[in-house]
Amino acid sequence: MQFEGKHIVIVGPAHPLRGGLATYNERLAKELMQKNQVTLLTFSLQYPNFLFPGQSQFSDDPKPDDLTIDIALNSVNPLNWISVGRKYKKIKPDIIIFRYWMPFFGPCFGTFARIVKSNHHTQVVAITDNIIPHEKRFFDTPFSKYFLPVLDGAVAMSRKVLKDLQDFPLSKTVEKTGYHAHPLYDNFGQAVSKSEACTALGLDANKRYVLFFGFIRNYKGLDLLLEAMALLPESLKDVNLLIAGEYYEDSAPYDKIIAEKQLENRIDLHTKFIPNDDVRLYFSAADIVAQPYRNATQSGVSQIAYHFGTPMIITNVGGLSELVPHGEAGWVCEPTSESLAAAIVSMYEPNRLDHIRNSLKELKKQFSWPSMVKALEEVTN
Repeated sequence: MQFEGKHIVIVGPAHPLRGGLATYNERLAKELMQKNQVTLLTFSLQYPNFLFPGQSQFSDDPKPDDLTIDIALNSVNPLNWISVGRKYKKIKPDIIIFRYWMPFFGPCFGTFARIVKSNHHTQVVAITDNIIPHEKRFFDTPFSKYFLPVLDGAVAMSRKVLKDLQDFPLSKTVEKTGYHAHPLYDNFGQAVSKSEACTALGLDANKRYVLFFGFIRNYKGLDLLLEAMALLPESLKDVNLLIAGEYYEDSAPYDKIIAEKQLENRIDLHTKFIPNDDVRLYFSAADIVAQPYRNATQSGVSQIAYHFGTPMIITNVGGLSELVPHGEAGWVCEPTSESLAAAIVSMYEPNRLDHIRNSLKELKKQFSWPSMVKALEEVTN
């Protein structure tokens, strides 16, 4: 189906909620708005506070003036799913695009979608970040079993998730599935000089920086990266690890490694939520962005790195290496501290970072928003 002159509803996080999912959905809305009417349907309640591990679910940024955002869905209230579903059944949008990143939302999304689709007009598709989540819970399979069969189509953002989707019980009722890599996060502005970025962040511009960016959870392997820092040779003692992101779990295990390995002077802790306006500062200050994940499907961090031309170190798990060609966009290694340390050493070999930065300029062209829209068109009847 050609997306032109349609009313499209994107269901998922958007302002006043914060984070990468909201940023993605708002950027997709702006792309679709060039030829369509677009509504972002977001949550009045996304997670109950006791289920949310961060400090706040809400952004301090002003509401985007150019977006239509309906703050209506309550993820845990079935009466709300019914009432909002009936509202959108009457509105009769042409297409609803769900952002499906964890099975927790399966009952809410599935009920809402079934009610809307009873108008025999609206097509329902999903962008799937994960089918099998990183941190498994007992309800994952039944909740996804409830949601997936209602879909007319789905686009997975990694080939691993596409396989998970195609292999998942009942998902064969999804008529059309496809793959498209996470598009570039190109809405954080342009890079600045390293000296300007370091001054703004209170860093020493004479040091070299490896960046860990994003919220901190066990599966992201920050502990492995900390241990790798302790293994670096004397020639790289001017390399610091810059940690920019909010703890989504207890910080004590990480603090223990820093103390035991005597890394206090080689770690810069910015362990808070990073607002959109500051993202470019961190990627401009860094020589390398490291993603030492134990498991993963895909990562928005890679797409920020592509936008800013920052070389990457990624572990060979899930779909990460699909997007980061070894030696061209960065370095692929195993999820161990020894392998990560060796990757850092390799990246700092003479001329390697310059080669990768030049290579990134060409590689980034494949991750466009128009091609993401085309992928969604291809799975919509």
